[in-house]
Amino acid sequence: MLKARIITALLLLPLVLGAIFLLPTWAFSLTLGAVVLLGAWEWARLVNVERESSRWAWLGVAVVLMGLLGGGWAEPSPLLFPLLVLGAVWWVVASWQVVRFPGESVGDGAFRGPWALMVGLLVLIPAWAGLVWLHGLEGGPWFVLMVLVITWAADVGAYFAGRGLGRHKLAPRVSPGKTWEGAVGGVLLALLAALLMYFLFPLPSLPLVAMLSIAAVTVVFSVFGDLYESLIKRRRGVKDSGTLLPGHGGVLDRIDSLTATGTVFALGVYLMLPGASA
Repeated sequence: MLKARIITALLLLPLVLGAIFLLPTWAFSLTLGAVVLLGAWEWARLVNVERESSRWAWLGVAVVLMGLLGGGWAEPSPLLFPLLVLGAVWWVVASWQVVRFPGESVGDGAFRGPWALMVGLLVLIPAWAGLVWLHGLEGGPWFVLMVLVITWAADVGAYFAGRGLGRHKLAPRVSPGKTWEGAVGGVLLALLAALLMYFLFPLPSLPLVAMLSIAAVTVVFSVFGDLYESLIKRRRGVKDSGTLLPGHGGVLDRIDSLTATGTVFALGVYLMLPGASA
């Protein structure tokens, strides 16, 4: 399993970097939008939308919302800031749901209906909008890369720290394999990665304290992004959101943390980077 994950990651990495640094923002927006729509299709499955026609209608709603945001490659949409705030507030609520999850509804498929689909929009659309907006800033592709590096470092640090040091369960009713030691290891590695990127790469001008503050909050929510999708999968009684990526499961299994970090990081930059909201 680990070998398949590594091979898939190595194959995807050049494509991801190429999309970030070689594509203009409008093309990056469309490319990321396609990934988000794949995730939306999987989300519909996780919340018990079985009819294919209903899934296509759900994707249509997501496309319309992206269109209302103007694609994100021109002037920032007036909807961007309230959308990022709404997305961030949702992740606070989702984190509370993870902490409060009783574990009794495993496999009951109880999370369904219009509310479940609306939650899917809150999970996916703000992250898409935030990453596209970041990409459109001067030097913005480096910000997008930082979001990914923070997210990946948190995942890698948690995996190895958890395997080597993990003793105390983080959220056993949601994801029994995750530990507090792993979470701390992930946070520390992510902050170290953010610090190195700040000094080694041409990131847009942002004070170090502000950058580390944004990174710290972002990486905490990366943990809950991962755990929240685990919660949804447990309620559905499935291990993975899909089978598209060998060794990784579905698209949602790879972007679960990013749905939280993309929103939170973009909101932090919007608030702290001089002139970013202009």
